[in-house]
Amino acid sequence: MQDLFTLKGKVGIVTGGNGGIGKGIACGFAAAGSDLVIAARNEAKTAGAAREIQEKFGVRVLGVQVDVREEAQIRGVVQRVLKTFGRIDILVNNAGINIRKMPQDYKTAEWDDILDVNLRSTFLFSQAVYPSLKAGGGGKIINIGSMTSIFGLGQAPAYGASKGGIVQLTRSLAVAWAPDKIQVNALLPGWINTDLTQNARRVWPGLNERVLSRTPAGRWGEPTDFWGVAVFLASAASDFITGVALPVDGGFSIMA
Repeated sequence: MQDLFTLKGKVGIVTGGNGGIGKGIACGFAAAGSDLVIAARNEAKTAGAAREIQEKFGVRVLGVQVDVREEAQIRGVVQRVLKTFGRIDILVNNAGINIRKMPQDYKTAEWDDILDVNLRSTFLFSQAVYPSLKAGGGGKIINIGSMTSIFGLGQAPAYGASKGGIVQLTRSLAVAWAPDKIQVNALLPGWINTDLTQNARRVWPGLNERVLSRTPAGRWGEPTDFWGVAVFLASAASDFITGVALPVDGGFSIMA
C-alpha cells in the first residue's frame, strides 16, 4: 500500500512554489520522496524556498526564476528541468495573481494580466511538459483552482473567470490526454491561511468571522493541509482518477 503513495524517483514542477499553497504542495512532494523544481518570479524567495526544502527533506530541489506570462520562459524552464533531471513526472500549475476591484473599475490590462498568469500559463505549461510526460509513459498534472471556480465574488471577476476556466481546462486536458496515461485534476482551495488571505482579512472587515462561521471544520486551512491530497493526486494511488475538481476547504462549499 505504501508504494501507491510514494513519489521516489519522480520529478515534479511546482509553479509559484516558493510560498503559500504552492510551497505546501512542494513540501508534501518532497516528504514523499520526489525531486522538485520550484518555478516562480521572485528569484531570491524561490532560492530560499528551494534551499529550505532540500535541507529539510533531503531531496534534490532546483529553484528557477520564470515569468509564466512568457511562453519562451516556460519552455526554457522545461528544457532546463530535462537537462538537470532527465525527466518530468508531475506538474502543479499553482502560480496565480488577483486584483480585487468591482467589475466596472477594471482596466483591460488588469483583466488580461490575471487571465494570462492564472489560466493561459496553465495551458502553456501543460502543453510544454506534455511530450515528456507522454514519452515517460504517463504523468500527473494538478491545476489549482479556487472557491471562485464555484461561487461568484463581486470584487474578483477576472480571478473568478480564470479559476472557472481552470476547471474546464482540467476536464478538457483530462479527456485529451487519458490515452497517454496522463491524469489531470484540479484542487479548489477554500480559505487558506497565506500572506494573500492575511491581506484580505485586513481589507475586508469581518472576513475572518464569516469564514469561520461557514466552515464546518471551524478553522482556516493551512498550506500543510495540501500535503496529503497533492501527494495522492501525484501518485499511483490516483491512476484511475482524472478530470476531477476537488475542494480542499474544510467543508466551506457544502455549508448552507
